[in-house]
Amino acid sequence: MASMYNVDYIAGGATQNSIRVAQWMLQIPGATGYMGCIGKDKFGEEMKKNSKAAGINVQYLEDETTPTGTCAVCVVGGERSLIANLSAANCYKSEHLKRPENWVLVEKAKYFYIAGFFLTVSPDSIQLVAEHAAANNKVFMMNLSAPFICEFFKDAQEKALPYMDYVFGNETEARTFSKVHGWETDNVEEIALKISQWPKASGTHKRITVITQGADPVVVAEDGKVRKFPVILLPKEKLVDTNGAGDAFVGGFLSQLVQEKPIEDCVRAGCYAANVIIQRSGCTYPEKPDFN
Repeated sequence: MASMYNVDYIAGGATQNSIRVAQWMLQIPGATGYMGCIGKDKFGEEMKKNSKAAGINVQYLEDETTPTGTCAVCVVGGERSLIANLSAANCYKSEHLKRPENWVLVEKAKYFYIAGFFLTVSPDSIQLVAEHAAANNKVFMMNLSAPFICEFFKDAQEKALPYMDYVFGNETEARTFSKVHGWETDNVEEIALKISQWPKASGTHKRITVITQGADPVVVAEDGKVRKFPVILLPKEKLVDTNGAGDAFVGGFLSQLVQEKPIEDCVRAGCYAANVIIQRSGCTYPEKPDFN
């Protein structure tokens, strides 16, 4: 594909997209960090170059036998089609996380975000970070990520869920989660509330559930209550590419959360970031945000 078209390279993957957007919103070099696995190849070098240019402190495990994961994104009429070749992204090992030079970054961090996709790769790494966060009064967050995660990785997801202080997802993922757990409701507000009330491993933080619904309001459940926040509506002619919109929402949200802003500001920033991204090709953004 790269030989047939003019291709734009973006340091992607769901979690890395969110971290890039959070870093862009914060505008403080090195405010964020990221770990994952790449191959020792051209795409791996491209990944390192792009993520470092974004200001992220990246610590990649480099697999010498597996190529860097790639995802071709084809956009027609504003709608996306993704063709993923996960490759090295599937090869992350907790031994890399445990290395002193990497674990010290975990010890320094106060907020952790992991996409649900990582449950298919290294659930033991997730558990290490989750338990560290619970034991040290830190904030641990995950995303439902995709219906198939809720369906086919239910046990791993349930093991991590008690540690989650924030659960992100969209309406389709939330409804799949409800179906898998036999809740017999398609009501997103009810589902968000039930997820927020799932038993926790630590009583230090309450759990907050944040569910996006495309152009419909964002649903937030906390303290036994549900609130809805409007998104920024966009005329159809301005829509370029929905790829990365959910990742961008999380990134915007995180950028305010780490500054201890109220939930209203977090959601507003998430909606702003998603609105910026869908008006551009790929999960990309202008040089600086104009969020106030």
